[in-house]
Amino acid sequence: MYFELTEALIHDILFSMEDQEGAFLLDTQQGVVVRVDSDGVEPMGTFEAPTRYRDLPVWKPADGYQLMKGFTARFKNPLIRTELTAALDRGKGVFRAFKDTLNRYPEVEKRWFSFKTQNMKQEIIRWYNALRDEWGLEHIGTEPEETDDLVLEDFMFRKPNPQDTAAAAELHRRIHEERKKTEWEAAFFQETPDLSGDLALVAETGGGDFAGYIAAVCIVETLHIRTLEVKAEYRGLGVGEALVSRLLDTLDPGALATVSIDLPVEVEGFSRVLLRKSFTPWVTRYGLTLKKSESYQHEHHETDKQKGYPDSGA
Repeated sequence: MYFELTEALIHDILFSMEDQEGAFLLDTQQGVVVRVDSDGVEPMGTFEAPTRYRDLPVWKPADGYQLMKGFTARFKNPLIRTELTAALDRGKGVFRAFKDTLNRYPEVEKRWFSFKTQNMKQEIIRWYNALRDEWGLEHIGTEPEETDDLVLEDFMFRKPNPQDTAAAAELHRRIHEERKKTEWEAAFFQETPDLSGDLALVAETGGGDFAGYIAAVCIVETLHIRTLEVKAEYRGLGVGEALVSRLLDTLDPGALATVSIDLPVEVEGFSRVLLRKSFTPWVTRYGLTLKKSESYQHEHHETDKQKGYPDSGA
C-alpha cells in the first residue's frame, strides 16, 4: 500500500531504527510506526492485509560503528580525530567512549549528529525507493545537507574588544610553539597579533570561548592578512574560512585593489579555501636556516659527545 514519506515519518523511523530494544513496523495505511509486542502482533489487532505492515530499514550496532568510523576518518581536525580514533579502538564500551569524547567538543558533537542523521536518512530513502519500485513509481531524491553551516551557527563573529588581546596573544604563542617544533620560524610570524585596528575579527563560541581571530593591515591598495589563527579544538569546522569570508565582506572594493595572505607550509591545505574565494598564488617563499637556536646546538652537542665526537667548542 502506497504511503508518503514525510519529514515527520522520517523522524519516527529514525528513532525506531536506533531503538535496539524494541521491534517496529510501518503501518502504511495510517502512515505511522507501530511497536510490535512480544508475540509479534501489532497492538491494535491482527494484520488486515499482508502489504499493510512493512519492516523498517535494518539498522544494527555494526552499522552505527561503521558510521562513527566514517565520520572520524573524514574529520579534518587531527587533535579530535586522534581522540575519536582512540575511542573507536577500544575493545569494550566503544559507543560510550565515542560519546564521551564528543561531549567535550559541543561543536563537533553537533556536526556528528548532523552527519549521522543525514546518512540514516539516505538509508531510509533507499528503503523507500525500493518500495516505490514495487509500486511502479519513480524514485525520490534528496539534497545533501551542509553540516558546516549548521555548526557555524554556534559561533559568533564580531569586532574585537580590549579583553580579546590577551586571548589572541596566548593563542598566537601556542601556535608559534607548535610551529617551532616543525622548525618553521618565518620572521613575519614572530610578531604579536594586533587587534587594535578596524580590520580584525574574532570568532567566539556560543559559550563565550575565544575560538580564533583574523587581523589584517592596509599597505597602499593591498590588504595583507597578517594573522589568521584558530584554536586546535575548533579547527576543521570552517571557522578559519568563515573569518576570511566575513573580513572580505567588510571591504570596499573601491578603496582596495588586492588582498594577500602568507600560508605556512604546514597549513598549505588551507589553500583550497582560498582558491574557493578566488585567491590565486603569487609567490612561493623558501627559507634556509643558517643559525641554529641555542637549544638546537645544545641538543646536538650532547648527542655528539655521546657518540664520542671531539668537542668543537672553545
